[in-house]
Amino acid sequence: MTFSTALNDTAADALDVQLACFRALTPVERLQKMVASSRRGRDLAIAAIRAGEPRLSEDEVRLRYLAVAYGERLATEVREWLGARGQ
Repeated sequence: MTFSTALNDTAADALDVQLACFRALTPVERLQKMVASSRRGRDLAIAAIRAGEPRLSEDEVRLRYLAVAYGERLATEVREWLGARGQ
């Protein structure tokens, strides 16, 4: 497996160690790491939205995240769906 070094700030020796550790994981452990990393990314994005606009409700923060992560169209549809449900 090759990795582009254009945007990589990890030293080659450190990257070799990281890859060896990753390769030693079972498929289930790899999936668990991936899910945890994805959750951390989502949580950081939501925290950034909340920090940038602290007066937003939790629902609006999550809708803003939906717009960033999945597109404005989905966020609008969810907003309309919530409105139809009275939320």
